[in-house]
Amino acid sequence: MKRFLFACTLVVCVLLQLSAQNRFNERPKLVVGIVVDQMRWDYLSRYYNRFSEDGFRRLLDKGYSFNNCLIDYVPTVTAIGHTSIYTGTTPAFHGICGNNFSIDGKAVYCCRDSVVMPVGSDNKKDGQMSPVNLLATTIGDQLRLHTDFRSKVVGVSYKDRAAILPAGHAANAAYWLDRKNRRFITSTYYMKELPEWVKDFNEELEENKVFKKMGKDIGLSPETGHITVDMAIAALDGERLGQGHETDMLCVSFSQTDVIGHEWGTRGEHTDEAYMELDKDLSKLFKALDEKIGKGNYLVFLTADHGAAHNEKYMQNHGLHGGPWLTEQLRLELEKYIASKLGSQQPVIEAILDYRFYLNHEAIAKQGLDVGRVKEVAIEFLRKSPHLSFVVDYEKAATAPIPDILRQRILRGYNFHRSGDIIVVLEPGFYEVGFWSTPEGTTHGAWNPYDAHIPLLFYGWQVPHGENSEEVHITDIAPTVCSLLHIQQPNASIGKPLKFN
Repeated sequence: MKRFLFACTLVVCVLLQLSAQNRFNERPKLVVGIVVDQMRWDYLSRYYNRFSEDGFRRLLDKGYSFNNCLIDYVPTVTAIGHTSIYTGTTPAFHGICGNNFSIDGKAVYCCRDSVVMPVGSDNKKDGQMSPVNLLATTIGDQLRLHTDFRSKVVGVSYKDRAAILPAGHAANAAYWLDRKNRRFITSTYYMKELPEWVKDFNEELEENKVFKKMGKDIGLSPETGHITVDMAIAALDGERLGQGHETDMLCVSFSQTDVIGHEWGTRGEHTDEAYMELDKDLSKLFKALDEKIGKGNYLVFLTADHGAAHNEKYMQNHGLHGGPWLTEQLRLELEKYIASKLGSQQPVIEAILDYRFYLNHEAIAKQGLDVGRVKEVAIEFLRKSPHLSFVVDYEKAATAPIPDILRQRILRGYNFHRSGDIIVVLEPGFYEVGFWSTPEGTTHGAWNPYDAHIPLLFYGWQVPHGENSEEVHITDIAPTVCSLLHIQQPNASIGKPLKFN
């Protein structure tokens, strides 16, 4: 009897090991990463009853929701968010410190690359782009490495940075919209000529009536989402994604929600329409995935690069705290103050970007001034400025008298070569007003929940239905996907794989 029980136990153990081995070696045919630009987490509940069963509701009702996903760095802006989602790390390591930032005093746009040329257009302004400034690998890079580059990775978006940075260094392609010429383009970083399927798609796009009417303002229309999802589906067919022996990846970012939010804010008919139409786009994408890849054969995650604050006038009209922060006026006053204290004859502030002050170190040195002293005087002035909660010298952030939650987010967002010298934290409800937002619109960039609390939904392959409200972070997304695929995490990942409890 004992021998029989031992044999049974041995058989069970072997079967369990084989079962575990099978699961370990299994992967979905396709991973689809979806980023909704400027989507607040609470939009999921705000619009839930208006969503269709096959769009957002499919993810919520049949997938898994992490209800307390937070961005764990500052500033919270588009390029950083897209990069952090796919690298599992923050600007301190991946080096994308904003849409625009400086590298050792040289102003850069996150994806600008003068070495490459546009493909599919003669528009150098929009086409000379690549992941040149990205320091870390992405999910797609790791997938390509794991399969000896047999897996295919493609990025698609209205914005160049939202297509390029998620797809990573080793991507087969990234396509973004040339609004001037009404077509999707790429750069010579990826290829010398557009594939025939992209050329065919562009021929149809040139006849798009809404695009013709809107022109460069197409981002203000939900039609941008329709164009993006159609391009993503065209990529499925054109590149035969999910049809090979290895797992492929499609990175899709919907940017019209951000453009519309900056223009009209978080409330009103324009934002409502944007999310109702986006819901239809998701339904169309999921239907295509069901038909082309098969239900249960693909893994989807949906998240956002950042949220958005409510419009400051909207807040004030309802008796709530909030208001504008005008950087240009502040910059002039700050320069005058530094000149009065230190005798500077030339400007010493290079730029104010995303609540960060970049000093002009070259100008400071030429005038015989000390950088540390300039920072002290600048901080002295800024501390007297209205509606600022904290002013922090980046180099002293680790010991600054600030709440630990801010300290950690500031340090994670700080790259010595790329993040500037001083960062300020505004009072809740206050935000920087600039050319990117209208009096009726909004913006983002702060640590507060309205900017930093984002949706995180998983659906499909090996994803159970459920939810939890434990705190997780944007940097946990990449290691979670990589864990499900049983591949190595991106090379600067600091997140943790999440469990579907």
